[in-house]
Amino acid sequence: MQKSPSRRRFRNSPKTESQKRGRQRTRRRFLPAFTLNSERKTPNLKYRLLIVWAVLIFAGLGLSLKLYSLQIAQGPKLKEKARNQQMVNLRPFVPRRQVIDRNRTVLAIDRPVYTVYAHPKLFSKSNQKVAELLAPIVDKDVTELKNKFDNKKSGILLSSAMPEEIANQIFALRLNGLELIQKYSRFYPQQDLVAEVVGYVNLDRRGQAGVEYSQEKLLERSVQAVRLSRTGNGSLMPDYAPDGFPHSEDLQLQLTIDSRLQRVARAALKEQMDKYSAKRGAVIVMDAWDGSLLALASLPSYNPNEYSKADISLFKNWTVADLYEPGSTFKPLNVAIALENGVITANDTFNDSGSIQVGDRTIKNAENKSYGRINIAQILQHSSNIGMVQIIQRLQPSVYYGWLEKLGLGQAVSTDLPFIVASQLKSQEKFIASPIEPATTSFGQGFSLTPLQLVQMQGALANGGKLVTPHVIKGLVDSKNQVHYTPTIPEPRQIFSPITTQQVVEMMETVVDEGSGKASQIPGYRIAGKTGTAQIAGRSGGYVSGAYVTSFLGIMPVEAPRYVVLALVDEPRGVNIYGSTVAAPIAKAVMEALITIEQIPPSQAMRQ
Repeated sequence: MQKSPSRRRFRNSPKTESQKRGRQRTRRRFLPAFTLNSERKTPNLKYRLLIVWAVLIFAGLGLSLKLYSLQIAQGPKLKEKARNQQMVNLRPFVPRRQVIDRNRTVLAIDRPVYTVYAHPKLFSKSNQKVAELLAPIVDKDVTELKNKFDNKKSGILLSSAMPEEIANQIFALRLNGLELIQKYSRFYPQQDLVAEVVGYVNLDRRGQAGVEYSQEKLLERSVQAVRLSRTGNGSLMPDYAPDGFPHSEDLQLQLTIDSRLQRVARAALKEQMDKYSAKRGAVIVMDAWDGSLLALASLPSYNPNEYSKADISLFKNWTVADLYEPGSTFKPLNVAIALENGVITANDTFNDSGSIQVGDRTIKNAENKSYGRINIAQILQHSSNIGMVQIIQRLQPSVYYGWLEKLGLGQAVSTDLPFIVASQLKSQEKFIASPIEPATTSFGQGFSLTPLQLVQMQGALANGGKLVTPHVIKGLVDSKNQVHYTPTIPEPRQIFSPITTQQVVEMMETVVDEGSGKASQIPGYRIAGKTGTAQIAGRSGGYVSGAYVTSFLGIMPVEAPRYVVLALVDEPRGVNIYGSTVAAPIAKAVMEALITIEQIPPSQAMRQ
C-alpha cells in the first residue's frame, strides 16, 4: 500500500522560521547545564579509572605470583605429577623358570590355565543344551550342571585351573555366557617322581618345599618395571614402549638329579617297603668326587600338582630333616679314624667273646653271637660290636671326640635343600666323663644324624678322604645348554689320607664278597658295602622294642671309588628284617641302573 501524498509532503516540507528559532533556543537553554554537570563529574571519573588500574595491576601481580609459583616454585613437582597421570608403570608377568634334570627332562614348568565362569543369564541356548555340551568337557554330570544354571544367573565357577588343551575345547563351542580368564599355574610333568627334591609352589606362586622354596631367587626371573604413556582415556600408547619390551630370557634351573636313576630307586624302594610293610624309606646316590646328588628318593611321597591333598609332613624331606642313629653303617668311619691315628693297623686282630663290660654296662653283639679271634675286615663283615668297642678303646676319648666333630657331628650338613637339621652329639664333658659314650658311638649309637649327612661322611671314604658338599643345583642354563650361572660350593675338606680310605674301602669289599652284604653283589664289579640294623631311640630314652632302621651303604667301583649309594627302610615288619635282607637288594638294583646310565666298565681285576 502506498503512503498518503499529503503525509509525505508534511514530513518533507521545510520548517518555518519560528520553528527554527525555537529549536535554537532549546539548544542554548540545555547546553550550559550539560557543560556544568560534566565539569562536576570529571574527578569521579579519574578516581574510578585509578581504581580500575589498581585492580588490574594487583590482578597482574597476583597472576604473576601464581605463575611463578606454578612454573618455578612448584614446577618440578607438578611436572612429575602430570607425568605420573600420563604414564603407567607396568611389570609384565613372567613365568617362573623351568626346573630340569641333568638330562634336560622337565621337572617343573609354568603353563597357562583358565578360570572358567558361567553366566546363564547370557546364554543364547537353553540351560539344558549348554549343560549337555559342557558336561563331558568339565567332567561333571549334566543334571548337576543344569541345576546350577537354573539356581544361579551369573558367576558360576566351573574350574579354577583348567588346562589350556581343555579350555580350547570350550572355545571351540562358541557359546555365549562363558567367561575364561587366563593365568599361569605351576605344573610338574613327572608328578611325584622328584617331589621330595623339587617341592611345590602355592596359589600365591611362592615356593613351599624343595628347591622351589630354597632356590626362590633363582627361579623367579628378574623383570624391571617399564613406564608407558597413555592417552586421556587411559589407553596405552605402544608406540612409546622402550626398545626390547617385552623381553624374557630362557634360562632354566638345572638339577644334578637323573630322573632315570630316580625312577629305578623309587621302584626298588617301593617293592621292598610293600614286601615288609615298612613305615617309610629312602635312597640317596651321590657322586663323591663333587658331591652332586644323582638320586634322592623317599617314600611315601606326594603329587605336587595336588599338594593340597597331601599330608603336610611329607613336604619336609626326611632324609635332610629327620635324625636317626646310623648303627653299623657308621663302623667303617670309626675304623678310618683309628687307622688315621695309628692306634690300629689293617692286620690287627681282636678277640670277640660275644660280650664286653664297659663301666656298669654289658655290651653284646646282635643275637648274642661271638666270633672269636677276628681281624678288622672280619669285624666289618660280621658287624661285631665287641670288636669295634675294643678298637675305639685304643683312642683317647678327647681325641675321638675331636674326630667326630671334624666329621661334622653336632652340625648341620651344608646343602642347597631346605629344612636341614643339625646332627646331635653329646657334650664333650659328658662324652669324656662316661666310658659308655665312646663305646656305644663305636657301633653307631648314642648320637644321631640325617641320612644325607651319613652319605656325605661315607663320601670321604670314596674320594680319597675329602668331605664334600652334597648338592642338587647344577646351575642356570639356556635352551642351547650354555651355562650362565653355577653356585659357589665350599671347597672339600681333607679328613682322611687316601691310603687310609683305600684300606677301609677294601675291607668293606669283603662285607659284600664274604659277609652280610652278599645280596648287593653284581657280577663283574667290585663293590664295597656295609649293612646296618639300627634300633630306634625312644623319645623318653632307651630304644623302642622291635623297631629298627635297616640300611645298606655301598661304594663303587672299589678300584676307583666314586659313587655312594645309601638305601634305608624304616620300621620294616615281619621276620628276617635286617639291612642285608631288606635294604641291600634295593642298593643292588640302583647300582645296576647306575652302571648302565653312567656306563661304568666292569672291574679289570676281580678279587678271588
